[in-house]
Amino acid sequence: MVQGLQRVVVTGLGAITPIGNDVSSYWEGLSTARNGVAGITLFDASRHACRFAAEVKDFDPSGWLEPKESKRWDRFCQFGVIAAKQAVAHAGLTIDESNQHRVGTAIGSGVGGLLMMETQAHVLKDRGPDRVSPFCVPMMIPNMATGLTAIALGAKGPSSAVATACAAGSNAIGDAYRLIQLGLADVMVAGGAESAITPLGVAGFASAKALSFRNDDPTTASRPFDAERNGFVIGEGAGVIVLESLEHAQARGAQILAEVVGYGMTCDAHHITSPTPGGVGGAEAMRLALKDARLEPEAVDYVNAHGTSTQANDSNETSAIKSALGDWAYQIPVSSTKSMTGHLLGGSGGIEAVAAVLAIEHNLVPPTINYQNPDPACDLDVVPNQAREHTLNVVLSNSFGFGGHNVCLAFRRMA
Repeated sequence: MVQGLQRVVVTGLGAITPIGNDVSSYWEGLSTARNGVAGITLFDASRHACRFAAEVKDFDPSGWLEPKESKRWDRFCQFGVIAAKQAVAHAGLTIDESNQHRVGTAIGSGVGGLLMMETQAHVLKDRGPDRVSPFCVPMMIPNMATGLTAIALGAKGPSSAVATACAAGSNAIGDAYRLIQLGLADVMVAGGAESAITPLGVAGFASAKALSFRNDDPTTASRPFDAERNGFVIGEGAGVIVLESLEHAQARGAQILAEVVGYGMTCDAHHITSPTPGGVGGAEAMRLALKDARLEPEAVDYVNAHGTSTQANDSNETSAIKSALGDWAYQIPVSSTKSMTGHLLGGSGGIEAVAAVLAIEHNLVPPTINYQNPDPACDLDVVPNQAREHTLNVVLSNSFGFGGHNVCLAFRRMA
């Protein structure tokens, strides 16, 4: 942090995930190694090479959204708005005419309203252009989770939507952190939302050979850092946090859950989907986050890894962590919660930021489940299969995306 900038704290959390539809059930799932992967139910996947995913289960928007909103909104928008409402309620934050211009929104998405796009493409083909929904464009553009959240909350401050693929949720949180640091907002509601478990989404990632094809045993398919990993499991959901300036939070007597102290981002400028060999860009993002936080590597107690369960990511991220933290990388736990939730694409940084804050609160490191076969290229302590008690004061959360986007967020226990 640069001297003179506002300190930024977390005061509220919201989560819609494949292992729980609120923060308490999500944390229970993380701490008990709940597996969110199963056969696809959102559409008939019988013709697909990959027939499983990490879906949000028993999702009921009633109580949070009006029936017409549930009917018209794309699923990623519903996830994002509800997670944001949860976070604001958790923060005990009131938004009204006295402060609405100082409260902003930033919810990233890698894909946006893919379901709406697909559905209306079929309408266009089968029924003609006059039958395409007037909600088609508003609900498929990736900024709409942010826009609808602002409308729902009455937040008239800075509003943006980041679309840096799988780094989008973390970029949104980092950008929100910067806005508050600079005094451009007092409060930001930030995170990521995604719902790309659709015929086109699954087929596209399968064709790119990015997904696991363990159809015979899907619950073991997401196995980050394991030698037999063979692709990620697509997930869906949203994670949103409330960020405030420390001064603002203290003035209203808010409960402070953690402090955001560092944000680093880089681009590999290397390849559309593959990271730079050795994880050079990811390592630099981690170094920049630590520099921003004015922390040495030895201050880090845990890394919530991007950990996608792909061959390319996990070995390169291991190299990145070792490059950024040096020998200290071998002294701390490094785990991937995607082993339980699957990969939420642009939503992953949001739910993983929530996980980082909760890990600090509970002094508990979520596990990497399905870890059975050590890989010499992934030789860090990945907290295999069971959560572990560990004193946590500083946690890093990594997110990397197609296009070479690398983001690292640093969270610290509030003294």
